Amino acid sequence: MTLGAARKARDAARAKAGAGDDPAAAKRRERVAARLAAGTTFGAVALEYVAKAEREGRAPATITKLHWAREWLQPSIGHRPVDQIEPHELLAVLKRQEARGNLETARRTRAFASRVFRYAVATARTKTDPAGLLLGAIASPKPKNLAAIVDPKRIGELLRAIDAYGGMPVTRLALALSPHVFVRPGELRQAAWCEFDLEGNVWRIPAARMKKRREHVVPLSRQALAILRDLRGLTGDGRLVFPALGKPDRPMSENTATAALRRMGFGADEMTAHGFRAMASSLLNESGKWHPDAIERALAHRDTDQVRAAYHRGAHWEERVRMAQWWSDQLDTLREGARVLPFPARSA
Repeated sequence: MTLGAARKARDAARAKAGAGDDPAAAKRRERVAARLAAGTTFGAVALEYVAKAEREGRAPATITKLHWAREWLQPSIGHRPVDQIEPHELLAVLKRQEARGNLETARRTRAFASRVFRYAVATARTKTDPAGLLLGAIASPKPKNLAAIVDPKRIGELLRAIDAYGGMPVTRLALALSPHVFVRPGELRQAAWCEFDLEGNVWRIPAARMKKRREHVVPLSRQALAILRDLRGLTGDGRLVFPALGKPDRPMSENTATAALRRMGFGADEMTAHGFRAMASSLLNESGKWHPDAIERALAHRDTDQVRAAYHRGAHWEERVRMAQWWSDQLDTLREGARVLPFPARSA
């Protein structure tokens, strides 16, 4: 600062003091205002929103995805006051993602931004959600159907290939168990021994590990129990049923089952680790032997009517136990290459 500038600042301070203003207090107010402004940037509010989601018990994978979305937006609007961001600023980010062909990323980015803006509205940091105005502004991603084998003959070939798999024994047994329990791949590979009651023939997956955040109980057939007893001899000394190779405290990688399927000759357009669910759903429904609600409960599909859902959890348990054993017996029949006769359609 030059001497002339210093004198001007001194004279301005004297003038304010003469008018009853305290220059030191004014500086403190400016510092407080600066801190408040820093706390109302989009990036800061987004961090608050993610922390709130963590306190609400959202799944770790969900929290990771929220952090990714925040990082996608941080360079462009993260430093901007949340109440001053215009729709065109966010649109520029989405258009860049769209131009690169990342349509699903763009969809998630807009959805995350909208949730952050709505949180800012709820906490009195802004009055509008500019991301909400951009719904439909970018191309929608095409839904991807996860490949699954549903032809009985091909299912038999898959089961025989799993039996003959020459890779890691734990990987083979994970693939062998998958069609019998048909849970989501993440629910299977993160399974812990404490969740299993091998005497009571049930597997209780805690709500924290379920997609719908609700405990899921899986009845275990004789075949599933036999596979689990084989696994007990391999991994029963640890916490996890399917630990990662050389890392007993971490679950098997999500790519392990997929890589094994590819090694066995089943392409990405034919079968995925998630495809065991579609396989079971298709053949169980086609059999006509089981109530559709029992099948939906076995797949852990959520009923939006909570009263109805509570009723069905109890009403279909015995049917699900019978269905689990019937399904495992059917898998054995398909593995042996026997011809499966079509069942008549179930009467309404």
